[in-house]
Amino acid sequence: MDDFSAIVTYVKRHIQLTPEEEAFYISLLRIKKVKKKQFIVQPDFVCNHRTYVVKGALRSYLIDAEGQDHTVAFGIDDWWISDFNSFFFRQPATLFVEALEASTLIQISYDDEQLLLNTIPKFEKFYRILAQNGYANLQKRILADISLDAAGRYENFLQKYPLVAARVPQYALASYLGVSHELLSKIRNKRVKKS
Repeated sequence: MDDFSAIVTYVKRHIQLTPEEEAFYISLLRIKKVKKKQFIVQPDFVCNHRTYVVKGALRSYLIDAEGQDHTVAFGIDDWWISDFNSFFFRQPATLFVEALEASTLIQISYDDEQLLLNTIPKFEKFYRILAQNGYANLQKRILADISLDAAGRYENFLQKYPLVAARVPQYALASYLGVSHELLSKIRNKRVKKS
């Protein structure tokens, strides 16, 4: 149980589980350890797992036709990450999901998640809550992207995700904010001079 205590605690923040339900859930989970720069999802392959980050840092990103990468999301301790479009709709992934540091993950396969939902229907509520939170955060990000300049987006990110900002490389953060590495360096330097 100790290996799965973090994810069980996460789930129990949203739904109550009997000991039997908890044991069944755990039986469907798999621990995966990845090295820095290792991919857990790659474009053109169907994403078969929903991934919970026990310890570590990952990012999902795409590469456009010009070869520019665009970070879509980060996942650090106690967060979820995947190519959800591929996972939910069983289509080839469009995103890379890469470890930014050596990480310990817990995964559930698509088929096992369907079995879980059919066996313990209250997990529908759990995944609905995850989806609602994800959608609300996505909307906030879109609004920040269209209403704030680069410095404002950086400040917003620092206020909302200080732990992420401290752990991810500057190139990945610049990619997430939609700015060049050089512009982010200037914004950071200007911020340091002000304080």
